[in-house]
Amino acid sequence: MTAGGPTVESGVPGKTLVRPQCGCKIRFLLGLSDVERRAPDPSPRWLCCRAQVRGFRRSTVLSYRPPAGAAHFQPVLPTMHRTAAPRAQGQSLSRMGTLSKPRVILLTYTLTALEFTSLFMQFSILPYLSRRLGLDSIMFGYLQTTFGVLQLLGGPVFGRFADQRGARAAFSLSFLSAAALYLLLAAACIPSLPGVVLLFASRLPSVLMHTLPAAQMVITDLSAPEDRSAALGRLGLCFGVGIILGSLLGGTLSTNYGIHCPAIIALVANLLGAVLSFAYIPVSTKMASIHAQDAHPGTSKASVFDLKAITRLLLLPGVLPVFLIKVASGFPSGLFMIMFSIISMDFFQLEAAQAGYLMSFLGILQMVTQGLVLGWLSRHFSEEALLRASVLVFVIVGLPMALMTSVLHFCLLMPGLVFSLCTLNVVTDSMLTKSVSATDTGTMLGLCASVQPLTRTLGPTLGGLLYGRFGVPIFGYVQLAINLFIFLVLWRKTMPQKRDKAG
Repeated sequence: MTAGGPTVESGVPGKTLVRPQCGCKIRFLLGLSDVERRAPDPSPRWLCCRAQVRGFRRSTVLSYRPPAGAAHFQPVLPTMHRTAAPRAQGQSLSRMGTLSKPRVILLTYTLTALEFTSLFMQFSILPYLSRRLGLDSIMFGYLQTTFGVLQLLGGPVFGRFADQRGARAAFSLSFLSAAALYLLLAAACIPSLPGVVLLFASRLPSVLMHTLPAAQMVITDLSAPEDRSAALGRLGLCFGVGIILGSLLGGTLSTNYGIHCPAIIALVANLLGAVLSFAYIPVSTKMASIHAQDAHPGTSKASVFDLKAITRLLLLPGVLPVFLIKVASGFPSGLFMIMFSIISMDFFQLEAAQAGYLMSFLGILQMVTQGLVLGWLSRHFSEEALLRASVLVFVIVGLPMALMTSVLHFCLLMPGLVFSLCTLNVVTDSMLTKSVSATDTGTMLGLCASVQPLTRTLGPTLGGLLYGRFGVPIFGYVQLAINLFIFLVLWRKTMPQKRDKAG
């Protein structure tokens, strides 16, 4: 072998031991297809050695140690070539782009905040635009349901697309889809155009608007398993920034410059997001899975629309129980938040400005909880303990929510409600991504992202029925009953959790 490269030795017929000069020990067995890496030295030099060893085609990494005292010799391996090593190493580096890992993570947070700001700018003008176009409450409900159904259907498919095409393609597709939505929304504001048709048509690109799952995938791939909950929790800061800035900018711009102005600003912002994504987001953040795929160039990828490949993730050990808890535990509070605009007017007797202040308070609480509190808790408690704590707080908040009579009571309950919602979402996302392989984290996060659209789809009808027949207390009682049952199940059964397979 050449100087600086690995040397090849053998102790058992048919088995070879590759020993790079940097000290890393990588063991090979010829002719197999299963891959298992052992990296005693996780330094950057190990990545270099791995790239060099990948140049030995037809070799597969195994956990094999030759018996003590075995004779070593230099075998003749005419079918192995090192010529592919520099090219493989160059591809590995090019996939990570020009930015370092911390800067990629910072850019991911920035793009997420940009997307949420644009989204809440749209939410702030949508009711007024619908009223100006002559839509009644039923048609507005259909508009919201269309948005929820499309996001529900697109979430898992988009996650699989992100797994197969990489982070850069996922971010770029999401921002371009959002730009198309805001372009149609701005066109709907023009009186000479068919506004109602354009308004409903603007919901169609939302099937591919999934910046949050793409950001969660990048954070998951680039963060250590023990730091994953805290890293995912910081995305809550982006959500809080989006609520505050988006609501403020949407109301201010529409009042001073017209209802079309927020849509145009959001269009420009998302085009900028697409440019930044294409220029600086890495092609792929799944370095481990890339090497595994390169080891088997003949392996074919399943289709992005392969529903069996998507649903099989739910059948993996430990996945389905956590996913069902994620859906069921947060569903009652999700119904309440969907009906909150009506509850704030009818039950709390709030004006529009007062309701906006209350939503800003909610955004600040979420920023503090996900950005600061969850990071500290994740360093001191296990994810299973935090999951039980979130369900327990749901139970504790449920009864007072059923008995509250004023907005002051609700303000006192909001910290507990926000803590449970944030902790439930972050911890379950972290647990579920650790239960699947690194090549499936995007698909799993797409499934997780479909939970909220499911609530938005069923919420208006079911929430309106419950509120009209039983009033506000029903939401507290349902939350108490469902989460008490879940807490008793968790108390008796240990939640299974696998470590990140990419490590």
